Amino acid sequence: MISFENVGLRYGIGREVLSDLSFQVAPNSFQFLTGPSGAGKTSLLRLMLLSLSPTRGLVKVFGKEASTIRPQQMPIIRRKIGVVFQDFRLLDHLTTYENVALPLQVRGKMELDYRQDVRDLLDWVGLGDRMHVHPPVLSGGEKQRAAIARALIDQPDVLLADEPTGNVDPPLARRILRLFIELHRSGTSVVIATHDLSLMDQYDARRLVLNSGRLQIYD
Repeated sequence: MISFENVGLRYGIGREVLSDLSFQVAPNSFQFLTGPSGAGKTSLLRLMLLSLSPTRGLVKVFGKEASTIRPQQMPIIRRKIGVVFQDFRLLDHLTTYENVALPLQVRGKMELDYRQDVRDLLDWVGLGDRMHVHPPVLSGGEKQRAAIARALIDQPDVLLADEPTGNVDPPLARRILRLFIELHRSGTSVVIATHDLSLMDQYDARRLVLNSGRLQIYD
């Protein structure tokens, strides 16, 4: 689904922040992306999302070389990739339901066609009774689960999560991890960027370890 071949990234004229990355995200796979603060995890996720272009090397997404994807094709490709951001990025003036439904609304879908899907997904993440409230009254864990639901509503082939448990307590972190595991078992490839070793120890999965911009892989 996603492949990197000798990829390097630098900002401006500085040194490379990522160097010689070669790996693949296979269909129906699960991997943790980890490394110390400043190792380049978020930059790597942005390359995978195609919101950054590599300085050198080859990035392919769903069989297409990133540099050859035309601007009009980009929204179609990105709809196959769900993203959960550490800072949630929910819109405070929209309800939980409306935040989750927003990607479908932007695409021009009629509410009658997606209403039940949004409700079912909110039930699945444990927010069925919070769908009509606004983000300011949600807890950090509830906001994170709403963000996960929004990333999943378009049924992506790949889910990228940037420190999805960084702002929640350990019991809720385990619950969120279980949601990702269930999602993976349903057929979605999952990449979780995290520095939480205790979280990774709870699930036997591939580890992509970034250190000083270089990648080591532990299957």
